[in-house]
Amino acid sequence: MEEKPLISVCIVTYRHKDYIGKCLDSILSQKGNFSLEILLHDDASTDGSQEIIRSYQEKYPEILFPILQTENQYSQGKRNITGIFNFPRAKGEFVTVIDGDDFYLREDKLERQMEALQREEEAVLCFHPAKILLSDVREGPKDLLRPYSEGKILEGRELLNHPKGIAFSSMFFRRSLIEKLPDFYYACPVGDRPIELMAALAGKAVYLPEEYTAYRFHLQSSWTEREKGRQQQEKYLSEMKHCYKLFLEESRGKYRSEVEETVKRLSFSVALNLRDFSEIYRKDYRAYLQEMSFRERVLLRLEQYCPKFYRFLQKSFGMERKY
Repeated sequence: MEEKPLISVCIVTYRHKDYIGKCLDSILSQKGNFSLEILLHDDASTDGSQEIIRSYQEKYPEILFPILQTENQYSQGKRNITGIFNFPRAKGEFVTVIDGDDFYLREDKLERQMEALQREEEAVLCFHPAKILLSDVREGPKDLLRPYSEGKILEGRELLNHPKGIAFSSMFFRRSLIEKLPDFYYACPVGDRPIELMAALAGKAVYLPEEYTAYRFHLQSSWTEREKGRQQQEKYLSEMKHCYKLFLEESRGKYRSEVEETVKRLSFSVALNLRDFSEIYRKDYRAYLQEMSFRERVLLRLEQYCPKFYRFLQKSFGMERKY
C-alpha cells in the first residue's frame, strides 16, 4: 500500500527560469519528521523553466510531480491555477503553496508550521511574515508582509481585515480546507485571499512571527507588473468586490461588517496604487493613512505637491514606492 505524504507543497510557475531552481532546492532541503510531495504546475513557459523542472523530476521522481503545459492556461481564463491543477492532486494531511520565483529561508519552515497546527487543533491555517526582495541583494520594506509584530492565535473574523498583506508562500493549512472549493475561490483574481476567506469560515489561524520565506517584488512576471495601470487596478477592485459578494452569499452574511470594512480598505489601497489623491485623502480613509509611517505620509505629500522633486529623490537615492 502506497504511503501518503504528510505535506503537499503546491508550486505555480511561469517564466521562472532564473528562480525555480532555488525554489525547489529550498523545499527539498527541508528537515523534519515528515514525508512530502511537490506538486508543480508550469503554465507553458518558453524561457527554459520546463527544462530545469524536468531535470529536477529526473533526480526526484518520487517527490516532484509536475504538470508542464504546452498551452498557457491563464490566458484561457483559468485564473486560480493552484486550485484547478494542484489542489485536486494533493494527498498530504497538510498543504502549502508557493510561487516558483519565491523560496524558503529556513530548513525548518514546514516542520514549524506543521507543529503549530498539530498543537492548535481548532486552527486550520498557519502563516508568517515574509522577507521582500527587490533584487537578489536588495531587500524591500521590512513590515509590508508582516501583519503582526508577535505570534498569535487569530479568530476567523481577524483574517478578513488586517492592514498588512499575507504572503502566499507563508500559507500552510489542513487539506480539509480545500477539499471543496467554493465559488468565491474561483471568482477571486488572486490565489491567496480566498484561502484566508475559507479559513475564516472553517476555524482559527496561527501566526508565527519568524520570517520563513522570501517574496520577490517588482519582477517582470509578478502580479505588480501584470496589474499596472488604472484599467487593471479598477478591474481588480471590481473582481474582488464580486468575490466578497459571493463570500457573503456562501457564509449567509457572516462577517458582513468585516467584509464591508475590507472592501473599503481595498478601495483605499487601489487609490493609493493609482495615486488618486482626491480619493486617498477622503475623511473616511484617514484611519488607513494613520497606519502608514510618518515618513511614508510625508513622501506621499511630497509626491502629490512636488512630483518632480520626488522623482529626483527616487532616482538619486533609489527610493522605492512602498505602496
